[in-house]
Amino acid sequence: MKGIILAGGMGTRLMPLTKVTNKHLLPVGRYPMIYYPLHTLAKCGIRDIMIVSGRGHAGHFLELLGSGNQFGVRLSYALQEDAGGIAQALGLCEDFADNEKVAVILGDNIYRDNFKDDAEKFKSQERGAKIFLKKVQDPSRFGVPEIASDKIVKIEEKPQNPKSPYAVTGFYLYDNRVWEVIKKLKPSGRGELEITDVNNFYIQDGSMKFSVVPGWWTDAGTFDSLLQANILVSREKQELNFDSHGPFAKPA
Repeated sequence: MKGIILAGGMGTRLMPLTKVTNKHLLPVGRYPMIYYPLHTLAKCGIRDIMIVSGRGHAGHFLELLGSGNQFGVRLSYALQEDAGGIAQALGLCEDFADNEKVAVILGDNIYRDNFKDDAEKFKSQERGAKIFLKKVQDPSRFGVPEIASDKIVKIEEKPQNPKSPYAVTGFYLYDNRVWEVIKKLKPSGRGELEITDVNNFYIQDGSMKFSVVPGWWTDAGTFDSLLQANILVSREKQELNFDSHGPFAKPA
């Protein structure tokens, strides 16, 4: 299974901080934000990872992370020329995926949990997708699932009247059909290719699975959530396996 970190976008909600660097390189605790999704994938046993960044500060990722050798992973990089949405950014990774299943994480999402078991089970299943939900106080800020009889019926993107208190968090597992799904998407009212439309394909296909994230989770794309991320991480950095030599233990 290949790993993909989507770290594009302009970071406008975090201006003026993002005038000088990419949002995903801002500090959370003692480390750049991008370390956390990278760590999430590494804990799943994923070693081949592509980072998709936007224009403006793309070289900062290469300077910070290099080949990935210091983290025990192999990094590749892609550039999203225009802000065309999460699904468009994911579509840039088709050649990298090389027909394998992929684990996709948004670069501003930080998790307490380890998803290794989920990734291993997904690798063994024939087809489908999996998403991870979390109960939140402000679901209208996210994609929100409508759930009936323990199944997701549909996901609505940033609904005014959410049909559940859950948010679809930014970690996704997809089979290799995802590339054809993305090619058939049409831009939303925002002019972007939406990851919610990708997820709704798998829901309609009957092959979408989901889990509720047991530990804490936050994004870090607004000033409020960036502050929350710093508070959570500062409390629990040891439990996140951050050792005195840096955030990643090299594989044996």
